[in-house]
Amino acid sequence: MQIISRLSLVIGFSVLSAGVVLADIPAGIAALEVGDAQTAAREFQASFDEGNADGAFYLGRMFELGLGTQANIAQAAELFKVAAAQDSALAQNRLGLMYLDGQGVIRDYAQGAELICKAADAGEANAQFNCGAAYGDGKGVAKDPAKARAYWQQASEQGHIAATNFLGLAYKTGDGVEADAARAYELFSTTAEQGNPMGLYEVALALETGTGTEADKLQAYTYANIAAARAHPDAPALRDRIEADLSSEEITQAQKAARDWIAAAEARAAEARSN
Repeated sequence: MQIISRLSLVIGFSVLSAGVVLADIPAGIAALEVGDAQTAAREFQASFDEGNADGAFYLGRMFELGLGTQANIAQAAELFKVAAAQDSALAQNRLGLMYLDGQGVIRDYAQGAELICKAADAGEANAQFNCGAAYGDGKGVAKDPAKARAYWQQASEQGHIAATNFLGLAYKTGDGVEADAARAYELFSTTAEQGNPMGLYEVALALETGTGTEADKLQAYTYANIAAARAHPDAPALRDRIEADLSSEEITQAQKAARDWIAAAEARAAEARSN
């Protein structure tokens, strides 16, 4: 069935015509978080009908993930197209990724990169990260490490963890920017403090060797230990290598520091959930 200005094909959600709805995307997201797909669908549909293209994006995600309806990737792609045509940066980014992957649409690197980078230029942080990756890989656009770094910088300034890590790697290796070990350490420290495994591992490496910061084997062990617990694949070997150079007293001290770090992180997470 053809999609027109109203999302007439969203008939998989039988509840869409029931009752009076409020056009509120945050309310729809909140409903999804508690498992109420029917309310979420009504909110997203009404938001789109009132002119918010992101409503179609969120309905598309429901079809993509099979939330409250049968999963249907082709239907999701059509909804993303509707939203993208009306300048939903969220939809442009997701549809662009689908073109890159050939998921629900033909594989088309140029079309994918164009959509993603359009969303990036509109300020969407995930799109900025993905557009940077497209320039970093030369997928759909000419390879340009400097442009990749510039997009990752934009995303990092919005708190995007993966972009901050990729930017850290760029400064670490000098890919698209002058190498700066201290700047790389600063960036990885930001994601490490958020519990990101890659950030934790890179901070541990830097502390082990004194690259971009002063060497500190105890702190290096602490961060490597946490990174290993958070499933970074290379962290166990790094932790064990550092441990071999520490005394039993130092190991005890560093392991306590890791316990304290995790306890503080869990306390912050619990506080955030309660607010």
